[in-house]
Amino acid sequence: MDVTDATPTAAGRALRDFRDWAWASGNRIREFARHPVTEFRRNAEQFGYPANIVALIVIVLLAVATLAVIQRCAHGYSIVVPLLALSLAYSSGPLYAFFGLVPKPLLIAALTMSAEALFLSQPVPTDASPFVLIAAAGEIAALAPMIASIPVALAMVAELMFFSSIGHLDIGMPIWFFAVACGWMTGQMLNYQRRYLYQEREYQEVRAVAAADEERRRIAREVHDVIAHSLSITLLHVTAARHALQTDRDVDDAVEALTDAERLGRQAMADIRRTVGLLDQRPTSQAPEPGLEDIGDLVADFVRAGMTVQYRMDGDPSNISASVGLALYRISQESLANIAKHAPGAPAELRIMLCNKDITVEVRNTLPAGAALRPGRGMGISGMRQRISLLGGTLNAGPDEDGWRVYARIPMAGSLACMAVSAEDSLRGALQSMARKLHDRPNPMVAKDIQEDARDIAAG
Repeated sequence: MDVTDATPTAAGRALRDFRDWAWASGNRIREFARHPVTEFRRNAEQFGYPANIVALIVIVLLAVATLAVIQRCAHGYSIVVPLLALSLAYSSGPLYAFFGLVPKPLLIAALTMSAEALFLSQPVPTDASPFVLIAAAGEIAALAPMIASIPVALAMVAELMFFSSIGHLDIGMPIWFFAVACGWMTGQMLNYQRRYLYQEREYQEVRAVAAADEERRRIAREVHDVIAHSLSITLLHVTAARHALQTDRDVDDAVEALTDAERLGRQAMADIRRTVGLLDQRPTSQAPEPGLEDIGDLVADFVRAGMTVQYRMDGDPSNISASVGLALYRISQESLANIAKHAPGAPAELRIMLCNKDITVEVRNTLPAGAALRPGRGMGISGMRQRISLLGGTLNAGPDEDGWRVYARIPMAGSLACMAVSAEDSLRGALQSMARKLHDRPNPMVAKDIQEDARDIAAG
């Protein structure tokens, strides 16, 4: 019968725990013998400090204690008491160096104060042993909170005061008081640095999670924009092919429409693969993102699919960055796709103004008869707002007179280069509004003159 089965439960459990600890400690000692530097570094990291800082404290403590032993041997004292004091002062080192156990601050204080008492029981002139307490005060302040390290430092000072009062210290007490205080402050600074390091690591983790969430949202926007645009145009081509076969029996037009639908479908698949490839951390050769120069081809795709789009771009595109160009492309893409989906057959107008002060994109469309106005709360509108907000701009989307209007503005470093274009638009709109109003009044000649002036301005 096993011995542990015959013992009480608590005693058997304690025996098994001790046996497991002894087996694990033996393994650690063997690993330390094979790879001392690596194992010491791994064990020292449990303190929360770099291994070189821990090693420096250990070396200083060992050097001071060894010097105290040498002083007492030189003055004819028995070596037994100094060696016992050295063992107590340095006993915390093997605990984490060999066994990976981090000693408690109070245990370190008890060991070092006991070692100092043994050293000072054999007084020598110009004693170096009080430096053991100074090093221990810094070590405890670096590991323990202030509420625990301050009483320990005061207890060390009280111990030095006692031996100074009985004549075992030949150096004045104020010097040792300030020395212990300096050791405690050094350890406290290390403790603050460790806390700030942990806090910074937590902040970095929070920022990494936020960056990952933002990257997922960005990829979701990209996938949504690509799919919405491609499916909208593809459906327009398929609808055109169906009408060509059902109404006109025109096979050539149907084949042409289906060919365009197939081309757009393949392009959509390539875009989706490229966007999903952003999730892969391996570097791959990817096609460049679409930009301002690709908006013309985007509009041409919608026009070939049977949609009426008036496109105009004013200004110099040479100074537009890639991020702004991608935002303008995605806003135009999403807006035209929404028109094709929610207002099929409605003519659309796309206007982009590139100014030194700001960049604006405006997409308007009328609504077919019977179509209901619905506020834009879908993912497309939200994605466009997020894109613009990242560039410091604003976006408005909603009903406008007899149709729907999407208007986005991106601020730039400013001048008033677009005032002429804006004034032209305002004047043209005002004259057209006056012409519509006067057309219904009894004086048709005046209305005719204003309409002619409005047409001249619009043409000029």
